[in-house]
Amino acid sequence: MVGSTAYEQETAVVDTLRTVFATGRTRDLSWRIEQLRGIERLCEEREQQIVDALAADLGRSAFEGWLADIASTKAEAAYARKHLKKWMRRRPVGLPLSQLPAKGWVQYDPLGVVLVIGPWNYPFYLSVSPLVAAVAAGNCAVVKPSELAPATSALLARLLPQYLDPDAIKVVEGDGATTQALLAQGFDHALFTGGTEVGRKIMAGAAPTLTPVTLELGGKSPVIVTADADIDVAARRIAWVKLLNSGQTCIAPDYVLAERAIAGELVAKIAENVERFRSAEPNTSQRIVNDRQFDRLARLIGTTTGTVVMGGGSDRSTLRMEPTVILDPAADDPVMADEIFGPILPVIRIGSVDAAVRYVNAKPKPLALYVFTESTAQARHIIDAVPSGGAVVNHIAMHVLVPQLPFGGVGASGMGAYHGRWGFEAMSHHRAVLAKRSSPDPQMFYPPYGRLAKKLMRKVF
Repeated sequence: MVGSTAYEQETAVVDTLRTVFATGRTRDLSWRIEQLRGIERLCEEREQQIVDALAADLGRSAFEGWLADIASTKAEAAYARKHLKKWMRRRPVGLPLSQLPAKGWVQYDPLGVVLVIGPWNYPFYLSVSPLVAAVAAGNCAVVKPSELAPATSALLARLLPQYLDPDAIKVVEGDGATTQALLAQGFDHALFTGGTEVGRKIMAGAAPTLTPVTLELGGKSPVIVTADADIDVAARRIAWVKLLNSGQTCIAPDYVLAERAIAGELVAKIAENVERFRSAEPNTSQRIVNDRQFDRLARLIGTTTGTVVMGGGSDRSTLRMEPTVILDPAADDPVMADEIFGPILPVIRIGSVDAAVRYVNAKPKPLALYVFTESTAQARHIIDAVPSGGAVVNHIAMHVLVPQLPFGGVGASGMGAYHGRWGFEAMSHHRAVLAKRSSPDPQMFYPPYGRLAKKLMRKVF
């Protein structure tokens, strides 16, 4: 149970933000642009401090920290800043004859005070990128970083007030109890990024106050590689993205379904690329975030029914694990049950594309679907046949870097979407407005209705 003191602190934060929002200052285009520029400046001026925090939390190299967390955040803020004035315009709509003369439009009003709950795996990007959407839409916001990335959490608490309006944007640090205490205050929207099980708890915590939620969850994102695919390209791109952040990425390739004719060649080339990509590193194994995650991943390797064809080694004292490829684990193997979220890649030989479709559709809907094929028709067939949050043809995870596309899950992989205009709209109230004139005002259309009025009203309405 949350202590009363903690609960009172969260209440005070939210009450303060509601008072600030009531002044109307966050509605102005100039305020929103100023916040977006602040996020861009934060990414530019504090790059070294950000990558140092990411290294402390995740063991990530400076360049990968810039690529995965900083560059993507800055691009999201810059895109929103450049397009925001257009997004904020009211959208006129046509009206039926029965409502003329009049005008109708949809306007995008700020929701009020929103809550951003960040994860540990990309603790800067996935805390600040949703904040881009929140401030672009003119909201006050609370950012709750993950306690499992303490260095980045402390950095956000220190730096965000220096670059953004400290009265309208607050950082609250803490654990899961803090998150639940915040949710109990009632927000106008909450956006959570994390695992499916915690997502259920977030939704339950939001339910008593009817707080709308955007849940960016995970799932076992499959890669389907057809016999006509460019195997060299597929192997490089699968290996590259799987290695990012030690596979601790919600849209990482979770497992591969390869047509039998090319499966052996694909596995060999994935292994070659993994070795080549890690050859310049002082340690070719990869850092896992904490003991609990390490032990879970080690059990998956130790209990698999498949054949470990690459890697498999690990060192608990340093929380490092070799990139591991497992060939043909059984469908009920633990490694095929839940999202792996680590440097383990099962590859399953499959008899046909239709068999691959059936295999994926027997599982919960994934956050992403990846298809490698040289046939446009076959790619469209697979995408249409397999529901997923998003899909990429002949690459992995690149859709997350396209602000013109919505990013989100479906079913167990999440609900709602954001990025670019989609994020602005997710954090806005789409308000319907109908403006009518005082005249004409035919009296015949008021009770008691005469015969002519009834006849006309049946035609008009």
